[in-house]
Amino acid sequence: MSELIRRARPGDEVEITAMIRELAEFERAADECTVTEKQMHTALFGDRPVAYAHMVEIDGQVAATAVWFLNFSTWDGVAGLYLEDLYVRPAFRRRGLARKLLSTLAGECIEQGYTRMTWAVLNWNVNAIALYDAVGGKPQTEWTTYRVSGPELSSLAGESRGPQ
Repeated sequence: MSELIRRARPGDEVEITAMIRELAEFERAADECTVTEKQMHTALFGDRPVAYAHMVEIDGQVAATAVWFLNFSTWDGVAGLYLEDLYVRPAFRRRGLARKLLSTLAGECIEQGYTRMTWAVLNWNVNAIALYDAVGGKPQTEWTTYRVSGPELSSLAGESRGPQ
């Protein structure tokens, strides 16, 4: 069995998009996932990439992906890596691929001088939580994540424009 972990390259957006949709289905939110291959291509490989990805291939088959982007710590004064999605296809689970992807991303942090790697996990995903605990991840219970999107985002943006 051959195993390869590598940076994503143009053309991988097809498999990455498919795995994002598979992950959305697993997370019980498939109806909220609207990403297209073209969007992923632009995000990953456009003139100004806003995201990065790693792929895992087993005997030439795409088995897993990790999609990430840079954030910035004002306290440390340097970038960090935010892991947006880590997904291992069902047929390839229980082989340590998620842990190997996390290790690869940790190596990316060390090589680039990033001081942290951050991610979120759904409260009910006990298998992922067990992995994250096992690799030394620490839940940030003192922080509450907020998000504004959709109509609320438009409404908030409208406040900065004044009366229309």
